[in-house]
Amino acid sequence: MKYYNIAIVGATGAVGEEMIKVLEQRNFPVKNLLLYASHRSKGKEYHFKSEKIKVKELKDRAFTSIDIALFSGGDEVSKYFAPLAVQAGAVVIDNGKYYRMNPEVPLVVPEVNPDDVQKHHGIIANPNCSTIQMVVALKPIYDAVGIKNVICSTYQSVSGTGKEALEELKEQTEATLEEKYININVYPYQIAFNVLPHIGSFDEQGYSSEEIKMLKETRKILHDDHINVSATTVRVPVLRSHAEDVHIETKKEITPEQARKLLANSPGLKVIDQPEKSLYPFPLMTEGRDEVFVGRIRKDLVFHPGLVIWIVSDNLRKGAALNAVQIAELLVK
Repeated sequence: MKYYNIAIVGATGAVGEEMIKVLEQRNFPVKNLLLYASHRSKGKEYHFKSEKIKVKELKDRAFTSIDIALFSGGDEVSKYFAPLAVQAGAVVIDNGKYYRMNPEVPLVVPEVNPDDVQKHHGIIANPNCSTIQMVVALKPIYDAVGIKNVICSTYQSVSGTGKEALEELKEQTEATLEEKYININVYPYQIAFNVLPHIGSFDEQGYSSEEIKMLKETRKILHDDHINVSATTVRVPVLRSHAEDVHIETKKEITPEQARKLLANSPGLKVIDQPEKSLYPFPLMTEGRDEVFVGRIRKDLVFHPGLVIWIVSDNLRKGAALNAVQIAELLVK
């Protein structure tokens, strides 16, 4: 078996730390693992298998002898350093949004469009976390009966914003219960005991950038510019895992029973759908799990033909770190 030199850029962030765990848990063939972050995190130590690895400061010459570089350091970091990594001979798998809609960069979800990996010119983009879990569930239905329109409402955890948001939710929750002053730094309003229909910036039509991502990325991943996705993305006071309520207008009829069987036999999905017994996916169930969970599968009362499905997944795993490592696994095949 061949082994590879792997770099993680943004190793001390929530996604970067998850990448370290996923590489070890999936026994990825790592020869050497290099961890990079800003100068503020230089020297921080992480355990990987039987060794301790110190974080290094990210510099221009960081990618000498690197085979695959997993980026999760923000758009400015990706914009500057990803081309340097490619020039040094590495393949970059970027978790940020900077390259996602670049026509020269494949946008890949391994369960959905694995062949697109072969089209790369040194950079492969990881889709948005909310898009990833949705398209994993949509793909089997899309292949079976076609999809015309999708209406999606998301319930996204604060870990999607990063470590600072996780700490802010914990601190605000404690302060609220103790009737103390509430500090607000990460979001425009208090997130504890609240929901905010605001993820990203708003355009002139009133859609947020997160909502537009779900439309554009779905079209690119499925290679279908005619599919429509109207999303409302909402931040909720949950630490980890995103949930989505998805209404699907299909081109042909499909019953909930047929959809349930189809999804249960599709890669990366786990169906939990017995609402009469209070069995359905929820965020706490999915923390640390690799699957995209689906439940509440039922006939839509507006779209004819149509379905409603409830989708939950760990945004730090399948929504980011795991998807990136799965792309790396496709590369080394």
